[in-house]
Amino acid sequence: MTFPETYTHYTLASRPKSHIQPDTFKKQTSPFSSLLQKLNTTKDGVLVAVDWISLDPAARGWLNDVRSYIPPVGIGETMRAGGIGRVVGLSGGKKEGEGGLKVGDVVSGSFGWAEYAVVREKDVEKLTVPSGAQTLDFLGVLGLTGLTAYFGLLDVGQIKPGETLLVSGAAGATGSIVCQIGKLRGAKVIALAGSDDKCSWLEKELGVDRALNYKSKEFKKDFREAVGYLDVFFDNVGGDILNLALGRLKKNARIVVCGAISQYNAEKPQGLTAYQTLISQRAKMQGFIVFDYADRYPEAIKEMSEWIREGKLKRKFHIVKGLDKAPESLGLLFTGGNTGKL
Repeated sequence: MTFPETYTHYTLASRPKSHIQPDTFKKQTSPFSSLLQKLNTTKDGVLVAVDWISLDPAARGWLNDVRSYIPPVGIGETMRAGGIGRVVGLSGGKKEGEGGLKVGDVVSGSFGWAEYAVVREKDVEKLTVPSGAQTLDFLGVLGLTGLTAYFGLLDVGQIKPGETLLVSGAAGATGSIVCQIGKLRGAKVIALAGSDDKCSWLEKELGVDRALNYKSKEFKKDFREAVGYLDVFFDNVGGDILNLALGRLKKNARIVVCGAISQYNAEKPQGLTAYQTLISQRAKMQGFIVFDYADRYPEAIKEMSEWIREGKLKRKFHIVKGLDKAPESLGLLFTGGNTGKL
């Protein structure tokens, strides 16, 4: 196989205090020989040509040098991201097929913002696309996005038939899957989004019971009328929306804290003021990390694959072409510029 003389990747150049800046990332052009050297010195190494990278809200948190569930991206390191690509090389002396991988296999893994990446074989997943699905689903509903929705709603939220489910960030990658799983489990689903077009998509395409535009002048009134009191709130947004929802809890309500995208770029994140309702309503508010469910991924992928095959689970991709668009496209997540999986 013929390789290029150089390859492109983006590294973290500085840590933004609030919004991502033009100098946050740096474009690097490196000799391809450096990748081949790394491949041949990595035990069970795999060289991957990256076709797709996933842009996720969590990426903003990885830029902060703070204690978290995963170490931050280091200054000078390739920006972290999940991706899908093709195997184009195996470490020195290894024959194709040994260990289960061969050149040409399509795999997913943490490849970063790069045209090519060298990773260990144990850190990639060879993809077998289920009937009715497509390869890109492994960055969406059959990847960490869908797994987050599945375990967050069913394991943490414990949604039950007939309950009222409120979902913020409902037109996003995770929120849109949560809405659909909620309906499949027999819940009444109220979805929150930031435009009339998104609300129309949620109601007409995904089948939620009601979608509310939180930018509407009548939002708080509409919210009270549509929600009444809720059993489960799957929160991707935080801030004012979370405070509002805290005032509408039923007894033994559950709040699933998946994200707080409204606060990720804030120098001083907003605190909660309505949390006393948790006491009076004996409610629970719980954060979670999808990696904790790794041993149960197969059961979730199996069920969601069946839903896809049966036409019960719809998904939408927002695709931006070109690695050079990654830095600016990441910001779409914080301005409501994407619908579905970015």
